[in-house]
Amino acid sequence: MALPGSTAPVAEKATPSAIAVTDAEGTITGWTAAAERLLGYAAGDAVGRPLHLILGPGRAAGDGRPHLLDEGEGEGADRTGFVEARHRDGRRIPLLLRLTPITAAGGKYGSLVSAAPLEEPEPNHAARNDISASLLGAMPLAIRIWDRNIRCVWLNDTAEGVQGIPRREQLGRGARDILRGFDADAVEQAIRRVLDTGTPLVDHEFLWTSPNGRSRRSISMTFFRLEGSDGLPFGVCSLAVDISRSWTRERLSLLNQASTRVGSTLDVMTTAQELADLAIGLLADYVTVDLADTVPLGDEPLPRLAGQDPTGTRIPVFRRAGVASIHADLSESLWRRGEAVYVPSASPFTHVLDSGQPHFEPRLDTSPGTWLDRDPDRARVIHETGMHSLIVVPLQARGEILGVAVFVRIENPRPFDRDDLLLAEELGVRAALSLDNARRYTRERTAALALQQALLPRHVRCGGSVEIASRYIPANIYGGVGGDWYDVFALRDSRVALVVGDVVGHGINAAATMGQLRTAVRTLAYVDKSPDEVLAHLDELVARVSEEDGGPADGDVPRLAAMGATCLYAVYDGVTRRCTMARAGHPPPAIADPGGRVSFPELPTGVPIGLGLGTFESVEFELPEGSVIALYTDGLVETRGADIDVGLGQLRTALSRPGLPLEELCSAVVDTAIGGGRAEDDVALLLARTHPAGRHTA
Repeated sequence: MALPGSTAPVAEKATPSAIAVTDAEGTITGWTAAAERLLGYAAGDAVGRPLHLILGPGRAAGDGRPHLLDEGEGEGADRTGFVEARHRDGRRIPLLLRLTPITAAGGKYGSLVSAAPLEEPEPNHAARNDISASLLGAMPLAIRIWDRNIRCVWLNDTAEGVQGIPRREQLGRGARDILRGFDADAVEQAIRRVLDTGTPLVDHEFLWTSPNGRSRRSISMTFFRLEGSDGLPFGVCSLAVDISRSWTRERLSLLNQASTRVGSTLDVMTTAQELADLAIGLLADYVTVDLADTVPLGDEPLPRLAGQDPTGTRIPVFRRAGVASIHADLSESLWRRGEAVYVPSASPFTHVLDSGQPHFEPRLDTSPGTWLDRDPDRARVIHETGMHSLIVVPLQARGEILGVAVFVRIENPRPFDRDDLLLAEELGVRAALSLDNARRYTRERTAALALQQALLPRHVRCGGSVEIASRYIPANIYGGVGGDWYDVFALRDSRVALVVGDVVGHGINAAATMGQLRTAVRTLAYVDKSPDEVLAHLDELVARVSEEDGGPADGDVPRLAAMGATCLYAVYDGVTRRCTMARAGHPPPAIADPGGRVSFPELPTGVPIGLGLGTFESVEFELPEGSVIALYTDGLVETRGADIDVGLGQLRTALSRPGLPLEELCSAVVDTAIGGGRAEDDVALLLARTHPAGRHTA
């Protein structure tokens, strides 16, 4: 935006500057013909009168004296500023005034007063012939000049028309009187900062609201300081331009942010909180997101408590999933996130939940006889905090209402309007889709985890030849529950089978496939097959079933070979202390000897189960008493940001703790390898500490 030069837009008049002289008391002692032409007072009428009676009081002055004459800058100081003089016929004339000290009788200072008009003294503005004044007057920018007391002393035609206030009623008045619909305090602070520092403030946005509150416009203002020839500041010039589409852009920006900031995870609580945080500031001062009890947020169902409803009960309809406020302590909220939210059976919240229609209350009715009579806790908070405007919108997705979002204004004095309601509804629609996706994911993950836990062995005791500890940790950031599993079961002749496997994929299908593979492994193991034979028969079985089923699964029915799997099968003989292992595309085992030295036996890798191509090879080795066998899935040692060697090194470090109880060692491995359980992929871990055959281990 190009700015005019830093000089006052004072038109060069044919009339010379008016000159007057005052004594130390401010009484006029000299009066020129130019002063008479400017203000209409003859010399005989002016001389002997106090100067301030002719200049006239400023609109903001309470003592009848012009501000410039009473600024207290000290005797002997030049003063430049704006005043509004009173013509003899009653007209007000804005003047640029300069007071220069002169020596008066008794060593005191009088003043040489020079005044130049800021506009033609004649009321006929069509008679203007000054090019610069014409340009400024017709410029489409609203231009005003403010004196050092932040009073308007000049404005162009655009500024007069924008506010709809006649020029005469604006001259001499402060920002509060003129800039109706603006945050006058903010404008005054901006002018004061520019006046004090001299640094221009360019393109600063202020929001203008119409008197009825139904319309908003964004106004860009630029401020720069005006200085006299003596270098002293005498005012500030403001230029304002309507960028009316800005408010629309802000709303579109908010909706665009909703597309990226709401639903960033598949977690219901996080999604709800993202919606609450997004709406704070621009739309509302306090926001809550309360979800219906059909949306799972926790493991326990909502309790039902007796309350103050006329029916004798208060039914818990919601659970608080998100809350945000302009106040950091959330003093408006009766419930915290995750807590059950109780409402009367007849309230805006239950009405919105039942009807699917928003509740719009620009001015919140707190008078007796409303629903608040049945909700004294909310009524108390509303009165204490000053809540005055309310919007409740349904969170509806795919034909189902998931809950409600509540928007409240407290410190923002403007009530909600229809535009705010539309914005709140649009935010609710977008958030509801993300919430529904998160809910569906949570529901499937919960079901898959339940199935996974049901299919894993509940007790892993298998006689006295080995001591067992195990962990299963579902993924909690990328994929969710998968098909990782482990198994331990006793065989004949003091032998124990140890199995760890991993089905590719996540969800219920992977868990179901895992259960089928676990059953197949047990069946093959019980007929005394060696580890390599068990894997070979398992691979052949899965490939045959896949061929008979005609290919991959159709999406809903899990099939044995739909996803592929890896597996490591080991048999430990407690009598001979020999361990035989074979693997099918699975990570190698880890062995920690009684002294804490850890090795990774070299086993032929083999191909994953289900291809029907693999031949597998068993490897046998002897283990000292007290050795620890560690079988695990790749989620323990592989991450997206590090090489597998890093994970194997962490596992080696964790296992190098001889004498540590096995359960504690199992926990230490998890903590060291995956940071206390935050796994990127599912993790199955099985530890077995060897003992002599026949030794009893609890």
